Amino acid sequence: MAASEELTDYMGFQELLGDEERLVRRQARQFVNAEVLPGIERCAQEQRFPRDLVGRMGELGFFGPTLPPEYGGAGLSSVAYGLLMYELERGDSGIRSFASVQGALVMYPIFTYGSEAQKRRWLPRLARGEAVGCFGLTEPDFGSNPAGMRTRAVREAGGTWRLDGAKMWITNGSVADVAVVWARTDDGVRGFLVEKGAPGFTAPEMKGKWSLRASVTSELILDGVRVDEEQSLLPGARGLKAPLSCLTQARYGIAWGALGAADACYQCALDYALNRIQFERPIASFQLQQEKLAWMVTELTKGQLLALQLGRLKDRHLATPAQVSMAKMNNVDAARQIAARARTILGANGITGEYPVMRHMTNLESVYTYEGTHDMHLLIVGEAVTGIPAFRP
Repeated sequence: MAASEELTDYMGFQELLGDEERLVRRQARQFVNAEVLPGIERCAQEQRFPRDLVGRMGELGFFGPTLPPEYGGAGLSSVAYGLLMYELERGDSGIRSFASVQGALVMYPIFTYGSEAQKRRWLPRLARGEAVGCFGLTEPDFGSNPAGMRTRAVREAGGTWRLDGAKMWITNGSVADVAVVWARTDDGVRGFLVEKGAPGFTAPEMKGKWSLRASVTSELILDGVRVDEEQSLLPGARGLKAPLSCLTQARYGIAWGALGAADACYQCALDYALNRIQFERPIASFQLQQEKLAWMVTELTKGQLLALQLGRLKDRHLATPAQVSMAKMNNVDAARQIAARARTILGANGITGEYPVMRHMTNLESVYTYEGTHDMHLLIVGEAVTGIPAFRP
């Protein structure tokens, strides 16, 4: 199937965008069509991340684009960033995940909580794709309850810290040059920059996944890792609020990105339905297929408008974490269902690598769970509207 030059736009969504936002979206779509789609299916089949794309993505300004230019960003709006995530995930969730981690989970905490020296050292290199980062919060025994983390950091004499613990399900971990690691200390949760090659620090890659196969997922093992306080400790990050603020940034990008995967599945299913002939007529002429397509485009359109309004609120510094949770929860769930319906329209062909639907469908199973599970986001919104927390004492 030929790569589409335009996103699905049933309600004049793009009329609400500014010139810069349209330009960012078009540039990202051209990149995905020309450089991601031709090889991404093979990468997924081989469980291999297309590392060769990282430098090009850095050249195009895809990493941390909302940060100021002095640190390697472009000062883009939140909406422009969201559109970028939309287009990258239209290629593959693993491509968007790489950019999300690099920007929202590594560059953002360094920019927000790091020292000036840490910012100058890492942000320009990360922006150019010359260095890769990862974010270590989730642990083998603690995902939805990060307050239960067991990774410990102890201050030692001579301005050093010792880190011990393990992190799990870490995107980019095995290829990262620096890891943002969150650990419990005597003063609460703190953030540390742990560099690749530090004695006692290893990042074995996790294989055997049926989802996000074109993405690197790893463990982080910290066995007596010693780091220098001045270079490593993020001075402004104190308490669990700091890593949670990073997750809010990432969840915002996911709310947009999942729609890109949904759009790819919808357009593939629509094209297939219009061209697949059964009983001497295209299957798009049958009521059951039209019901599926109508539902898909409606949910996609609702998700676009939700993400756009959230982005406008974010640019005015009015968006709340619960609003981000609503968008992540709704849009990923809609994308997951759109992918499933698209697969049924394609019939047996839907499970083959000739079409992108099954790859997106399995990827979205991970997106549905990471950065806060669907159920946890439901409860976050529930607390926001009732004032009563249902998921903690």
